[in-house]
Amino acid sequence: MINKKGGLDMPWGKVQIEGMVDDDEAKLDVGVRRYRYMVSEGVKGVGGQTWAPLAYAINAIVSRDPMPYFPVCVQAKEAFQKGKIAPSTFAAAYSPWTVGYMAGTQAVKTLGKKKIFFLARSDSWGWDIRDGVYAAAKENGAEIVGYDEASLGTSDFTTILQKVRAAKPDVFIAAQFAADSVALLKQVQQMGLNKEMTIFNAFITNVVAKGLPPEALAGVYAMHYFYYDLAGFEDQAVAQQAAEFTKLFRDKYGYPPDAYAAIAYIAYMEMFRGFEQSKSFDATKVSAALMTNGGKFDSVKGPATWREDHQAAFKYGAFLVKGKGPGEQKNEWDLFAVQGSMGGDAILPPLKSLGY
Repeated sequence: MINKKGGLDMPWGKVQIEGMVDDDEAKLDVGVRRYRYMVSEGVKGVGGQTWAPLAYAINAIVSRDPMPYFPVCVQAKEAFQKGKIAPSTFAAAYSPWTVGYMAGTQAVKTLGKKKIFFLARSDSWGWDIRDGVYAAAKENGAEIVGYDEASLGTSDFTTILQKVRAAKPDVFIAAQFAADSVALLKQVQQMGLNKEMTIFNAFITNVVAKGLPPEALAGVYAMHYFYYDLAGFEDQAVAQQAAEFTKLFRDKYGYPPDAYAAIAYIAYMEMFRGFEQSKSFDATKVSAALMTNGGKFDSVKGPATWREDHQAAFKYGAFLVKGKGPGEQKNEWDLFAVQGSMGGDAILPPLKSLGY
């Protein structure tokens, strides 16, 4: 996109962008070593990382040696605490706490559920989502009638699901993601739990939904960072922005963008805006430029603001989606119906709770 218009508009002329890609293999030592190699090669900015612990480690490095850094993962809440987030780190996605807070709020306020069974994952992802769900439940007068947790990579949820059934909740909210989520939702459908209660998978992507038979996806609610088809969405300007991005992505790759494609695109477009606005590649100047004008910026999913903790507060933080079942899906990527959205500063942890 930038190179098509001639490159970055810098004071000394147009600058073409060249991408350098490497694989961190979700290993701390590999990721740090490859990050250092990129720096030695003279890169001007770094992004990526879908694994929060590695993003946290690179954030620590850029705290000491500033570099425009735009992680693409959903980072642990503690990463945004004052003194921990590097001045040159900007996160286009929020923390798992926000995922849980949105899921809990939508389950109670929008879907009218009062009794929640929550299943965490046994790590910061699951515990942060739990804390967000619990905060939403307390705020909206809902009751947690059951709790359990499962480690990453769990494949058999039968015993846990028997506990869920016995607790008789109105809604079953699960923090599971990726392959864990596919295994869980298949078993939920096989045991018939989806006929006894509302199923709410806190955070979902198209890739997860594609891993499910339509019968298991049918009626499942979730929060989706970005769903490509916003045709019926109330804000038609945002629907149009999403459609334009989807066309660009589809023309290049042959399928619609998923949530993490949108996070990465927003992150890098902000990095490039920082370069152009600061008229520099200097990390300190880039950071200052992004925070001018109150940190406001626009994105493929609408207006947003960079907060003091360098989390992006989007007008539409995530979309409430409902899975489409057999007969409802018109094509292989017709996976969800958008039911609503949630966003603004209110879905992020109060700055005061992070030490600001």
